[in-house]
Order: sequence, then C-alpha cells, then structure tokens
Amino acid sequence: MEVVGRLLALLVVLLIGAGLRTTRILDRRRTELLNALAYYVALPALIFVSTYNRSIGELLSPALLGGLLFVLFATAGLAALVHRNRDSSARRSVAIVQSYHSNLGYLGLPLVAATFDASVTAIASVVLGVVTLAQLPLTILVLSTLNGADASIARELRGLATNPILATLIAGLAVGSLEISIPSSAATGLDAVGSLALPVALLCVGASLQVDVPSIDVGATAAVVALKICLMPALAWAVFSALAVDPATFTASVVMLGTPTAVSTFVFASELGGDREFASLNVFVTTLASVATLFVLITLVS
Repeated sequence: MEVVGRLLALLVVLLIGAGLRTTRILDRRRTELLNALAYYVALPALIFVSTYNRSIGELLSPALLGGLLFVLFATAGLAALVHRNRDSSARRSVAIVQSYHSNLGYLGLPLVAATFDASVTAIASVVLGVVTLAQLPLTILVLSTLNGADASIARELRGLATNPILATLIAGLAVGSLEISIPSSAATGLDAVGSLALPVALLCVGASLQVDVPSIDVGATAAVVALKICLMPALAWAVFSALAVDPATFTASVVMLGTPTAVSTFVFASELGGDREFASLNVFVTTLASVATLFVLITLVS
C-alpha cells in the first residue's frame, strides 16, 4: 500500500504541474525557474549526498557498465526494427529515440531515492551518469542522421562536461573514493535540499506535458510505450539476472531503465527535424502509463 500511495502522489503532483501550466500560474518564466531549481540545486544535492561516502569501486562494476550499455543499445536496435516503416523520417526518428531515452534525472533518481534505501540510490546515481553519457549522443545521432539535420555531437559532449548533475556525481564519487570527511551539518543540509528533488522535478515534468489530439497515431505511440516502459525494463531484468549482480544494483538498474521517455526528447526533436507533436504525445502517454508499470516494477523488486 505504501508503494501505491507513493505512486498516486507522484501522479497527483504531475497533474498539478499540468494544471498549473494550463491555468498559466506556471508560465514559461516560472517553469524555467522551477527547472533551474531542480537541475542546478535539488538534483545535484541528492546525487552528492547519495555518493559522497562511497568509493567508485563500490558502485561501478564491469557488470553494471556492460549491462546498462547492452540494454540501452539492444532496445535502440529493436526500436529501429519496429519503427522502420513509419510514414516519415521525422516520425520514425522520434519513435526510435523515445523508445529508449529514459527520464533518469527528473523522475528515475528522485523516485528511487524516495522509495529505496541509500545503497540503491547511490547506484542509481551512477546509472544516471552512465546512461546519460550514452543515450544523449545516440539520440542526437539518430535524429540528425534520419532527418538530415545539422547537429554537433562534439558540442553536445562539451555541454555534458559542464552538466551540474554529472559534475556533482563525479565530485561525490571523488570525495567517497578519497575518503574526504564531510561535516554532518553540511550533509544534513544537502539531504534536506535533495529531498525537494522529486516534488520539484515532477512539477516541471507535469508543466511540460502537452498533447495534440489530432496528431495521435495510436499504433506508433502504443509501440513506443511498449518498448520504453515494458520491454526495456524486462530486458534489464533478464540481463542483470544473468549477470548475477547484487540486489541494490539489480533494483537500481531495473527501476531506472523502466522510467518513461525523457521530456528532453521533445526538445531534441524540435531542434533536429523530428515530429514535435508526436514527440510531445509520447512523453505524455509514457509518463502517465509509467505510474502503473513502475508500481509493478517496484513491487516486484521489493
């Protein structure tokens, strides 16, 4: 019942964010400020307090790295096969990308932190870093190649170097690996700030959810939903079971890879010639449907 209550609360906050956008209480400027609070303050604080007392050797194993990359690229390959006959390259590129590109930062990590213990959250932080470094260049490559758009992967990778979430992950792992002592008052303060990550991030996601009814392609969207929040976590379950990883690694990997399509895919689709309306719809549907699938995942791994 606790899991049900937590996920229902997640859905309520998402809908509140959508309602605040509809009523223009969360206008563009306020949404940007809320995003900045999540991206530059709450999420980095959550990542740091999850990792600062653990060494990188405890958290990042060859099995975790290999398993994550296998699941990501295998899902992308299956998505390319499933969506090969979409009616336009703009729609096909978006369908492929949104079938594997996970909402790890704004939904996955805060949800894991609110649901599981510190050991699972620490590994989930590493999952966020590893998968982000792989899925972002892949998404840009797929969209720019299929749509003939001009995009610089090198520029995006340079942007990752200044990403506050990844920078904080590196800092936390460095502090833990070097066994640097952090004052308990500082850790407590950062923990309090990090606890804001889930509600703030959910409001941001809710405020970004939009759907254009005339553009609905039921078959294509259903395929994206099936691949992203059903097949991808099922594949993760099989792979990490075969790798015989520890329970914390298994739980963090399966739940993180079971998150819905990232809102950022809509931004990339808009910039790189993708079908914007289709991208927006898929973010909306996968996010709402994931409330049910994440309940199943969290119940099973618990």
